[in-house]
Parts: sequence; C-alpha cells; structure tokens
Amino acid sequence: MTVRYGGVAVVILVVVLVIVVLSGSTPSTPAAKTAADVKTVPIPASLHLVADPPTTPGYEGVSIPIGPTLATLANAATGQTVDGVQCQAGEQLVSHVHTHLTIFVNGKARVIPYGVGVPGAQAVQTPHGAYVETGSCFYWVHTHQADGIIHVESPSTSLSFTLGQFFAEWGVPLNATQVGPATGKLTVFFTSPGKKVGIYKGNPADLPLGDHYQIQIDVGTPIVKPVDVTNWANL
Repeated sequence: MTVRYGGVAVVILVVVLVIVVLSGSTPSTPAAKTAADVKTVPIPASLHLVADPPTTPGYEGVSIPIGPTLATLANAATGQTVDGVQCQAGEQLVSHVHTHLTIFVNGKARVIPYGVGVPGAQAVQTPHGAYVETGSCFYWVHTHQADGIIHVESPSTSLSFTLGQFFAEWGVPLNATQVGPATGKLTVFFTSPGKKVGIYKGNPADLPLGDHYQIQIDVGTPIVKPVDVTNWANL
C-alpha cells in the first residue's frame, strides 16, 4: 500500500537497514577455525632469538618447562559451560587432537599447570611428573600434565576450539597485550604439520587448537627461539 507521506518512512527504513549492516553481527576479526585460517609472516632474519631454556622430561613424551607457573587454577571454571565449552563426566573422544603451547616472559619459561579444564583434578605421580587421571568432569579442552599439551577431546568432529576458550576455562586473561598476569609486547609464533613456523600478528585468543599445532607466546624480550616438538610420542 502506497502512502503519500511514506517517503519519510522509507528513508527511515533504509537508514535502519544501513545501521544494521554496518554494525552487523559478524565480528571484524572472526576467530580462526583451522590452521588454514591463520595468516603468519616469516620470521625476519634481524629478529634476535635466544636459545630454548632447559626442560625436564614429561610423562606424555613432551618436555616440561622449568620455571614458575604462569597462573594458578584459583579462578578456573568449576563445571559450568564456559564460552561454549562444556564439562562432561567422562572424556569425549570422537575428536581427539593435541596442541602444544609454550609461554615465555622476558625470556623465562612460564608453566601451564596440569588440571586446566578438569575441576577437582586428581593427579598421580609418575617418574616424569604429575599426571591428571580423574576429576569431577572434563572440559572438551584441558591439560593432563604441565608440559603445555592442550588436549582437545570433544563429542563431534564438527566442533572447533580456540586458545581463547582454553584461557577462559583457566580463568586468566589473554589478548593482544596480555597473557595471564604478564603484560607487554607479544611475539606470537604459530605452526602446524608441514608448515614453517611464522609470526602471527593478530590476537592470540583467536588462534585455533588442532592436531599437532604449535603455539608460542613471548611477552617482552629477549625472545626465545620457537620451541619445536618433534616427538609427539602417542599424542
């Protein structure tokens, strides 16, 4: 139906539509889903990298950093759904992959604790450190040992997860200028099987977790040479 003074209404409708389109529900920097979505740049030859600090053998076959814990589990999730990630009575193994995370602050290693994503974690002592076997529930993203291995164990192969979701479970901040309590300039390295390690310039919270992906975050300087896990054992 045409209304002679409806021109004003039409203009208002157009303006409203423009506002909706411009504000949009799609974020300007959507979280990456797989390694193929991660854009990195080559490590410049001019970037001074120091040698990897010493480590100790880990029960999962991956070395455990020697250093203080980045943050405790004091603010960790206790079973409620966090950022879309559920905590279930048993481990969900329809999809089971592993990502390695390493963190350095001013060249010194910071340890990711075991039991992130496992409320009420019960660890057993092994010849190579504590290992979480049970808990009140298991989030689809969690750690069994303090070796930086993030287990992604979910009930569907169609689900994808990010480093930001892992930190949300942990209850500590992660963004372009902060990793837990450490703040400053970040240098983020990323690689996946068959790819050369590069520098990621975006928000590390958007990085995907996937099969044998490797993420290293350096806060400040010196910057440590990217750690390369070559023996994934049975992971």
